[in-house]
Amino acid sequence: MTPQELETSLKKGKIPTLCYLFGEESFLIDRAVGKLLDLAIDPSLKDFNFNVFYGAESKGIDIVDAAQTLPMFADRRAVLVKRAEALKAEALEILLPYVQNPSETTCLIFSSSKIDQRKKFFLELKKQGALVEYKKLYENKLGDFIQGESLAQGKQIESAAAGLLSALIGNNLQELSSQIEKLIVFTGSKTRITVDDVKAISSSSKAFTAFELGKYVGLKDLSNALKSLDGLFRDGEQAPMIIGALARHFKQLWRVRELLDRKAPQNEISKEAGINPFFLQDMIQQAKNFKTSDLFNILQELHACDIASKSGGHSYTLLHSLIMNICG
Repeated sequence: MTPQELETSLKKGKIPTLCYLFGEESFLIDRAVGKLLDLAIDPSLKDFNFNVFYGAESKGIDIVDAAQTLPMFADRRAVLVKRAEALKAEALEILLPYVQNPSETTCLIFSSSKIDQRKKFFLELKKQGALVEYKKLYENKLGDFIQGESLAQGKQIESAAAGLLSALIGNNLQELSSQIEKLIVFTGSKTRITVDDVKAISSSSKAFTAFELGKYVGLKDLSNALKSLDGLFRDGEQAPMIIGALARHFKQLWRVRELLDRKAPQNEISKEAGINPFFLQDMIQQAKNFKTSDLFNILQELHACDIASKSGGHSYTLLHSLIMNICG
């Protein structure tokens, strides 16, 4: 079962007897668990009809006993197993017969970071359509996520504003959701969130400064690039985050430069490089400052800078020197 299929099923009021949620995207897993529990049990009867177990602490039989217990004063009870990846092989063996014949009056939910699909336990779950994987969202999918989050809270967000927010935050869905909540409050009675709104709430953040640093280095604007770097270090930002932000930016510039060299049309560049059209001209302007070979060398230098900073090198000096070389 896909996350979308589970979402559709829940909207129709269909509550599964078994559901094993796993993957890298813990934010979406936690949200899905919350929706399942909201549907499965009456909050006023939660004390009677809800049990939580942790994989590392469970022997399996305790989960089975709870799942086979009849609900009190309700049609259904729920059992949640957190960090289910820590369940031992013996526990999975004990759980297997229950998974093959689950109780119709229980919603048994597992949440986990990973699984081993070769094991009989997971093969049985797959057979029953109970496995739901939440993969890390690719950057080109973040705009849709942001649009959906904003609409769910009653506001539209401009495509360019969503693009800026995803560029600033990256694929940290928890942080993106938090920033969208701030934007909802900040924009008050307005029905649409704009680029200016995103800039207003982000201008003092480390993420915005890192975003600006990438832009200034790409433009070879040494003065503003060094001001941005100084601001990041003054605010206590760590070198790996700064280097990572610069590496992402220059990988994107490398892709734009390749497409420019192929004389690709701008709509193709936007799509292939995953750049919102609102920011495309800025990125093209920056990419034109470098040859493909220059960008390859910059990425190599960033990698070397990362290793040196983690091996005792003075991070500020290393980054200051690197930026001067790029902009020089």
